[in-house]
Amino acid sequence: MLEIDKDSFEQEVEKSAQPVVLDFWGPQCGPCLALMPDVEKLAENYAGKVKFAKVNVSGNRRLCIALKVMSVPTFLFYKGGEIVGRLTGDDVTLEAIKAGADALGA
Repeated sequence: MLEIDKDSFEQEVEKSAQPVVLDFWGPQCGPCLALMPDVEKLAENYAGKVKFAKVNVSGNRRLCIALKVMSVPTFLFYKGGEIVGRLTGDDVTLEAIKAGADALGA
């Protein structure tokens, strides 16, 4: 999965030709770390249709504030450079992430 930061965000997410699933995680977030291997497998399944990327919140505080990401795990779903869906907290499940990716037109 692609690692995104404030410098690559515009190019890799807002200007992406493909829909993007953006995973906000932190090294101290147990649920984030538990989900990550399954999310990476999901990313392989959607390769070529939906871009999966992740943002480590600990080094990207301004980006998180700008996107109103207040807690982790949070997933944002982008299509055409716009946020079209958001999952956060207890709503973040592998099934919900897959449904969000499917809704992007994968």
